[in-house]
Amino acid sequence: MREQERGGRDRGGREGRQELPPQSPEEQARAICLRLLTGSPRTRRQLADALEKRGIPEEVSQQVLSRYEEVGLIDDAAFAGAWVESRHRGRGLARRALAQELRTKGVHATLVSEALERLDSDQEEQTARELVERKLRATRGLERDKRIRRLAGMLARKGYPEGMALRVVRRALEAEGEDADGLEYPG
Repeated sequence: MREQERGGRDRGGREGRQELPPQSPEEQARAICLRLLTGSPRTRRQLADALEKRGIPEEVSQQVLSRYEEVGLIDDAAFAGAWVESRHRGRGLARRALAQELRTKGVHATLVSEALERLDSDQEEQTARELVERKLRATRGLERDKRIRRLAGMLARKGYPEGMALRVVRRALEAEGEDADGLEYPG
């Protein structure tokens, strides 16, 4: 009995798959992009990098990517807006950290700025306060300076400016009844 007839599997363990004829580079590029976009939104640069890694010629990549932009399958502005909204709400990241992540993903600086404009300073500071409130409980019992370092450090790692971080930490400690005198902060 042949391999394909037993259990419907071929030697590679694949379920009844037949070999497809070789695809053109353009067909390969479209298939790669569609597969990647099915999982989650991607930036043009992320897709271009994936195509380059798989040996798709630059000219073919640019042609396919441009077509996908025309039809709306690739939209770096929408990606940036959704990224800012999701990462700010979900992880509490501030503008600086969000901008860095978007630049890493290849989003153009203009689009990064536009996406970050949707995040106002009051909303950013409110998120910082919520982060500190959650972490504040875990720092009870530590000496004041250590609490300040931990809380401000946590905000700094999430991209919050030093002045805002110290202001939020000071207010949280004062609200808790902790003496925050001597904690210098700008503004």
